[in-house]
Amino acid sequence: MSGWVGEFREFIARGNVVDLAVGVIIGAAFNDIVKVLVDQVVMPPIGLLTAGVDFSRLMVVLKPDDPATEASELVAIQYGALINAGIKFLIVAWAVFLLVKLINALRRRQAEEGPEVPPAPTAQEALLGEIRDLLKARG
Repeated sequence: MSGWVGEFREFIARGNVVDLAVGVIIGAAFNDIVKVLVDQVVMPPIGLLTAGVDFSRLMVVLKPDDPATEASELVAIQYGALINAGIKFLIVAWAVFLLVKLINALRRRQAEEGPEVPPAPTAQEALLGEIRDLLKARG
């Protein structure tokens, strides 16, 4: 049993797993932000431009709801939800594109600057290095 526990600890301790977990959590939070952005900010002006159409309520009714019977349910193809999901996808894709573009620009700038040159040793470090070399030559 301890072999499994050790292997599991090793798996969890890998950087990629932790990075993936952080990405999933951030993605879930970002999903809520995008949902509010689409539903509360983007779609109302679009609905206003389209004569007050609420895209989230657009549907093709296959079987209407019958108020006379208690068990009756509305059956509909809700294509308005698909429109909203498409807009959400475009917003997320645009945000990811901008993030990747920013990261690529930072990497390009770092590559243009070249590798970081270590600072020259101080006088004390140079002296210690000479002493080390002399001791190596003796021994």
